[in-house]
Amino acid sequence: MLLLLLELKDRRCEFVRQLVKFLWSHSPDRFVVYANRRATRTIAQAIHRLEGELVVCCGLVVVNTQLFLNVSFKCAATPGLTSFRTAYFQQVAAAAVGISYRHAWNLLNRGTDILGMPLVIMRKGQGSQLSALGEKLLWAEHRVTARLGPQIDSMTAELNDQIQQLLAGVKPTLRLHASHGYAVALLPELSERININLQYRNPEEALSALNRGECDIASFHLPTCPSLAQQIISHYKKHLSDNDHRLIRFVTRREGLLMRKGEHENIRTLQDLSASGLSFISRDRHSGTRVLFDLLLKQQGIAADSINRTSQQEFTHTAIAAFVASGMAEVGFGVQAAAEQFNLNFIEMASEHYMLIYRQDRLPSEALQNLTDVMNCPALVDRIGSIPGYEPDNPGEITTFEALADNAG
Repeated sequence: MLLLLLELKDRRCEFVRQLVKFLWSHSPDRFVVYANRRATRTIAQAIHRLEGELVVCCGLVVVNTQLFLNVSFKCAATPGLTSFRTAYFQQVAAAAVGISYRHAWNLLNRGTDILGMPLVIMRKGQGSQLSALGEKLLWAEHRVTARLGPQIDSMTAELNDQIQQLLAGVKPTLRLHASHGYAVALLPELSERININLQYRNPEEALSALNRGECDIASFHLPTCPSLAQQIISHYKKHLSDNDHRLIRFVTRREGLLMRKGEHENIRTLQDLSASGLSFISRDRHSGTRVLFDLLLKQQGIAADSINRTSQQEFTHTAIAAFVASGMAEVGFGVQAAAEQFNLNFIEMASEHYMLIYRQDRLPSEALQNLTDVMNCPALVDRIGSIPGYEPDNPGEITTFEALADNAG
């Protein structure tokens, strides 16, 4: 993800429009623009012309006591990191932050002097590319973004909700506490009649908050394998002790092993992983994905301590994939979408229903209807279909644990 600080001191509107258009076509994964008030209107106009591919907008950030608008995009085209690391960095980054191409190189050289190693290597006739240290710094940025991004998004949603409550004519707010996922992140964006305040929480936290009335909706994911699903329900039974909970179907997603391409091609099963001794990066112990992985080990008679886990634990699928892609671990476990995002091999181990859960004794029918309308709208269904490893699963359909088990049987 590329971060740009854009502060217009004059009316360089055409420059802004061309910059947004260029980034839209060339940015790796997504880009975030921090723009001051003067630039905001021009950026918004440029975004409007590209409407239909906008993913996330917008939060607030304070830089040197000045208020900036945070606008985040996911781009239509995603070239390899090589293009970003060479010509893309040199030609665009300098202009975007308002410095000359020469000054950008001076900054890189200054970094080289400070660190004692080059950040960029120039080869005659081959242009320039990041050095090993430059690569490490780039992957560090990816890992920081992957690890902190969901938490920052949650904080942004919370702050925006507080601001919205002070504004006249604000839309009603639905508080959603959910596990990290690529599909659930689309709900706030595509909701027009209701403001969805999405907070990322692990299943224990989300279900506890739901029962305490601190959120209106929580996420809940169950393996499509009936025996595993029953064990998941038993794991969370203390939070599901009454008959007032109802499920809203949403998506299915595939989870499995993540490894760098061209490496460890002999690893095809969890038994292979256990016997290999390869370093493995785990999710935090309270995450639903960690619970699923441990149940898969138990189901296949594999001792949990036979997996060579690193001391580090990560809190999102994206962070797991970034950890593996950066070479910090050899294997991880997560959703296919994260593997695709970081160009990793994916070996499916399980599929699961990712659903939402609510208490029918507390959620108003109008709020429920607004939510289910969003969940089954064609725009959202189409977007879900474009996420690797995700499929719509009768989104918006109300069901119960019993009915879901009967259908699986």
